[in-house]
Amino acid sequence: MAQLQTWGQELGFSQIGVAGVDLHSAEPGLLAWLEAGFHGSMDYMQRHGLKRARPAELVLGTLSVITARMDYLPRSTAPDWQTIEMERLQNKGTGTVALYARGRDYHKVLRSRLQILAERLAAQLGPLGHRVFTDSAPVLEAELATRSGLGWRGKHTLVLHREAGSLFFLGEIFIDVALPLTPPVESHCGTCSACIEVCPTQAIVAPYQLDARRCISYLTIEHAGSIDVQLRPLMGNRIYGCDDCQSVCPWNKYARTSRLPDFDEREGLNGQSLADLLSWSEAEFLQRTEGSAIRRIGHVRWLRNLAVAAGNALRAGDACGPVLHQALQTHLDHESEVVREHVHWALAQTPPSPASP
Repeated sequence: MAQLQTWGQELGFSQIGVAGVDLHSAEPGLLAWLEAGFHGSMDYMQRHGLKRARPAELVLGTLSVITARMDYLPRSTAPDWQTIEMERLQNKGTGTVALYARGRDYHKVLRSRLQILAERLAAQLGPLGHRVFTDSAPVLEAELATRSGLGWRGKHTLVLHREAGSLFFLGEIFIDVALPLTPPVESHCGTCSACIEVCPTQAIVAPYQLDARRCISYLTIEHAGSIDVQLRPLMGNRIYGCDDCQSVCPWNKYARTSRLPDFDEREGLNGQSLADLLSWSEAEFLQRTEGSAIRRIGHVRWLRNLAVAAGNALRAGDACGPVLHQALQTHLDHESEVVREHVHWALAQTPPSPASP
């Protein structure tokens, strides 16, 4: 295990753990979550069912799961980043992108490094059946992470670490070798409920229970259709993901910056004028988001998210209102019905002009 940790550090990981494959105690909670419909339009979760809690069924022959976490806070992050992130939400005429998506697509970064880690282990142990995952298959990542000591499950459902907060990615290697397991750690959330109280849409319906249908990260990234009209005003200027529950978490004062340049913030994606972002053609969107996780949502969903943010800025009477109004009008005849509908909604948020005396 010490060798795994050493290799992991060399590859940029913050911690390596090992979990077993018996997750049957997590099955009732998973089923209840699905039955409540909290997965929203992520139908694949329903289709996968209990396979998510049964690693040995997902990859036949799996005897252990190597877990890994990698810090992603950009290297230039200021010490008071939590305050800065909450203040960004007051700049109505600009778009806010979740911290994790401001650099390179994490899927690419973790997957290649996990593969190297597996190859190093195989070189030491001999032929090794394995499969690498990074948020890319029906895997209970948080469950495996907590069982292997990478942290505990916070009330916002994310994994928390006493010395690193929650700003890290998770990845796994399913292997057909039984390795010594690493023990779990105790929870340290106590009576704190900051994450629950700050959630703009009240998506954390109870401690450790998230209704994805109300979560801004789900709405702006996973959900492909029209966004609930009742939720749009609550989304503010968040155009890709949401960090609120992490920004207020006391444990994130210990969040560590990444040791890799991959997650450095790219210029032009966060804190930019909504009007400028609305002017991007599909070709420009693809060019500017190349290698970024943002590209995965496509131009239509991007415009839909921008329209919601623009509508919220217009309702707030932001000074950029006239420019935003003009930028939105260029999409009134967009080929996508979803874009057209959200643009019409946004334009309707413009406050009426004061009556003449």
